[in-house]
Amino acid sequence: MPARVALITPFAFPSVRGNAITVERIARGLRGRGLDLRTWDLSVTPEATVEREVSEFHPVLVHAFHAFRVGPFALRTSRRLEVPLIVTITGTDANHDLFDPEREQAVRDVIRGATAVTTFHLSMSTRITRALPDVAARLTVVPQSPFFEDTEETPAPGGDGRPGPAVLFPAGIRMVKNPRFPLEPLDTLLPRHPGLVLSYVGPILDAHEGAALVDALRSRPWARYLGTAPHHRMRALYQRADLVLNCSISEGGMANSVLEAMSLGRAVLASNIDGNRSLVEDGVTGFLFDTTEEFTVKADRLLGDPTLRHRLGEAGRALVTSRFGVEQELDGYLNVYARLSAAVRSA
Repeated sequence: MPARVALITPFAFPSVRGNAITVERIARGLRGRGLDLRTWDLSVTPEATVEREVSEFHPVLVHAFHAFRVGPFALRTSRRLEVPLIVTITGTDANHDLFDPEREQAVRDVIRGATAVTTFHLSMSTRITRALPDVAARLTVVPQSPFFEDTEETPAPGGDGRPGPAVLFPAGIRMVKNPRFPLEPLDTLLPRHPGLVLSYVGPILDAHEGAALVDALRSRPWARYLGTAPHHRMRALYQRADLVLNCSISEGGMANSVLEAMSLGRAVLASNIDGNRSLVEDGVTGFLFDTTEEFTVKADRLLGDPTLRHRLGEAGRALVTSRFGVEQELDGYLNVYARLSAAVRSA
């Protein structure tokens, strides 16, 4: 098993972006398994500094998260150090960058140049192999697991005594998350569910989308943007919610927010995309929607039926507990690391 692994990420903890949460969860778990890991955040440290520090660390493996944002740098670094590179596909790199005329070549070069590539779900591996059939043998699916810090939680906004159902939209505010989508359909449901409150929680990652959301909320006192919450407060926010929404246009195999909500037994209403279907079976572990009309009908049912919410939430909790545990996730990465390490020793 490798002694030292360099993790390179576009964003690192305490950032609450999805990549940062994913990397922190994996790093903590692998350190607990005895690996010597160090994480470098390219959003705060210049590439030249990272290159020097990684060299001084003497890793036997470089593990990059996001093929476009950090992949090219990680590929150059691994080649210079003559160590294997594993790239974890986190979402937009395969769903969008791989097919973007200005970015696709960089992503394709990284995926082809990596010693191994991991995805969170088979749907993402399939998407990649359709574009790059020659890399199929290097792809491995390693599902994610839910992660909450062992930190005392501060009270969540709202609370007991609220007049109506609480709906939570946990996501970074950017176009791919489609944050304004639920506003108009929920407008129509307000008379049927008095006191309904919709809360957005997450950093504004796209200034234009953030401004558009804030503008849309001005005429809707029942909906509010709570800003960015430290990740240790997310458990309390989920637990206060009656319904958790995911309206994304695409996801990287599975969304941390959906996984976390389901792990706590929350009912989820999510867009019918590959990433959400990896966790949500319509009518069994949550509800999926394709259209505004379907969202409205299913939101109405969920908001008005606590028994249905409980049934779906508990089914989701059972699924996450049985199939998406942290030990399974760590085993997946350790198996890839061991395979690459063995290949280096035999070379």
